[in-house]
Amino acid sequence: MYSIVEAKNLISEGKLDDAFSRLYDKQKISIEQQKNRYLEAIDSFEEVFPNHSDITLFSAPGRTEVGGNHTDHQRGIVLAAAVNLDVIAVFALNESRTIRIQSKGFPMDVVDIDHLEIHEEETGHSASLLRGIVARIKELGYQIGGFDAYTTSNVLKGSGLSSSAAFENLVGTMISHQFNNGAISAVDIAKISQYAEVHYFGKTCGLMDQMVSSVGGFVSIDFKDTEKPAIEKIDFDFADCGYSLCIVDTKGNHSDLTADYVAIPTEMKQVAAFFGKEVLREVDEETFYQNISNVREKTSDRAILRAIHFFKDNQTALDEATALKNHDFETFKNLIRSSGNSSFKFLQNIYSNSNPAEQGVALGLAISEHILKDRGVCRVHGGGFAGTIQSFVPVDLVSTYQDAIEQVFGAGSCYVLNIRPIGGTVVAESCNG
Repeated sequence: MYSIVEAKNLISEGKLDDAFSRLYDKQKISIEQQKNRYLEAIDSFEEVFPNHSDITLFSAPGRTEVGGNHTDHQRGIVLAAAVNLDVIAVFALNESRTIRIQSKGFPMDVVDIDHLEIHEEETGHSASLLRGIVARIKELGYQIGGFDAYTTSNVLKGSGLSSSAAFENLVGTMISHQFNNGAISAVDIAKISQYAEVHYFGKTCGLMDQMVSSVGGFVSIDFKDTEKPAIEKIDFDFADCGYSLCIVDTKGNHSDLTADYVAIPTEMKQVAAFFGKEVLREVDEETFYQNISNVREKTSDRAILRAIHFFKDNQTALDEATALKNHDFETFKNLIRSSGNSSFKFLQNIYSNSNPAEQGVALGLAISEHILKDRGVCRVHGGGFAGTIQSFVPVDLVSTYQDAIEQVFGAGSCYVLNIRPIGGTVVAESCNG
């Protein structure tokens, strides 16, 4: 650990600039912004927890879905990536049996590590995630202990970048490094995080968000075996490809969309059930196409179209990963375009049929295509219907693109990001290395 004075000096003197460059952005202005952010977090930690002298700094990123739109719940393949928005923590041991986490703008979470059973009153709150993570780590035979931490996040809520997974992985990373010498793997931290979200927080979720935040970089995940998904981190340096990732908030109304989201897996499973299967991953694609007329009698045209999307985008996600492994960014871009087209035409998650007059996602895609033409690509981001789109924009077009998008959706609606190669991590460790 560093003393608080040492940590501040290291940041102010630029001795953590290389770390900030890898985690965030190589541009000097970005590094300066992060230096100020970390210094402010340390100051806030001192105000909340004034009796500490030594600290450690941690970070865990948000994530973006890149390929495989609504394929995971059919045990399909997805491609996702960590981004350079994150949750950071200033951490200190407190030599007690209590964990206290003060997240900026929220009430303090306090967990007694001798009482890790589910607390029903915590369901849906961050304290339940903290308690569940600690409980699962202990159950798996790892060490736990008391600590104090101050966290602050710039992962955009409601953007599909998964701020909750970043927080979960941050907690797991802190416990792994401070009590277990880093022995808990990134994959296991992700599984522990998912466990806490399902059993303690009360939200059924897949493993993609947690896995990508924990592992970092581009990650391909095959959910064919849900107990042991196949996970592959892809060696591709996005920073050198000449593109930026833009996430656009189209300011859509997210209320009353539950039925739209539920209908997608429900209809896909209806098609699978026709063939006596639970999910579409178990259905042979050619057998499906040979029986469409019969399937149509038992389900609906939309259900069939959504099944077609699954088969298309499941393969596209695999091909995107292959393109990146081959360092073929042009093919990758074409596959992103194909994925977006399939989501629009077949998956049909661009706007809600309950409110067809509101089509912000479609409008964002149309404007993006007009600006980018054949130089960049765009697609719906996340679950769809309202919310965000994703664009890969040539660096020299970013300012033009951002200005045009924000004229329509408002200032601050276009977030210019990079792919972060590192998952949950210690930012500053021991002075002795």
